[in-house]
Amino acid sequence: MPLAATGDLVTAAAGARTAVAAFNIITLEHVEAVIAGAESVAAPVVLQVSENAVKFRYGRLLPLARAAAAAAERASVPVALHLDHVQSDDLLRQASAAGFSSVMYDAARLPYEENLAATQAAADWAHAQGLWIEAELGAVGGKNGEPPLDAHAPGARTDPAEARAFVADSGVDALAVAIGSSHAMTTRTAALDHDRLKRLTAVLGVPLVLHGSSGVPDGELAAAVAGGIAKVNVGTALNIAMTGAIREFLAAHPEAVDSRKYLSVGREAMAGTVARLIRVLSA
Repeated sequence: MPLAATGDLVTAAAGARTAVAAFNIITLEHVEAVIAGAESVAAPVVLQVSENAVKFRYGRLLPLARAAAAAAERASVPVALHLDHVQSDDLLRQASAAGFSSVMYDAARLPYEENLAATQAAADWAHAQGLWIEAELGAVGGKNGEPPLDAHAPGARTDPAEARAFVADSGVDALAVAIGSSHAMTTRTAALDHDRLKRLTAVLGVPLVLHGSSGVPDGELAAAVAGGIAKVNVGTALNIAMTGAIREFLAAHPEAVDSRKYLSVGREAMAGTVARLIRVLSA
């Protein structure tokens, strides 16, 4: 089917008080696994390409984007393409031509006023291109090789009053909020601040996004969706599933040299993770 629009999927999820799962992809195996997992539970899904993934692919966006789009168009469920954690304005301006319907512009590392100015400019450009835009306020942490954030550190979490002003002034369509999760967590031990989420939901008129969801236990994820999260980003959980399955296969088959043998095992493990997490979000 034709590519879906991220904004449509997230808006529909928010209206139904559920969440759409958005998975970060790095290889074609990631793409195929995410789609297979979503198809197995008959659910829409978002394929996300991060700026870090583009750097890994020699700085070229189109090869992975075109492969993802081709696979998405052959899927039996709605699939959208989202350009994630963009800091480069040059990469931002490649989004529309590469088939993306949405972008997450990441200026959260900057002081508030600079974050607002950069995000407002990005939102103006994105909307002129027909793109849905997400931003971040607060400090989720764990990107670009930095250690997972101390989610209890002063100022780490999104302030509801500041968030309301930021959304109104920047014009973004969705906001990623810091409520206790962190990128790159390899243990599922994050405890979310559900009271803060409740206050954010009450004052913001745009869908809320949870980043760093791989480190969040199932019960916490389900509670976050019930509390107003409409898009849940997952990346590390796929890599844990893939790497673990490949390690196990190679340990059992040290003579193996055909990469298809172990990549297929990794792909299957990722598809299972996708299906399980989507079930958690839609329960």
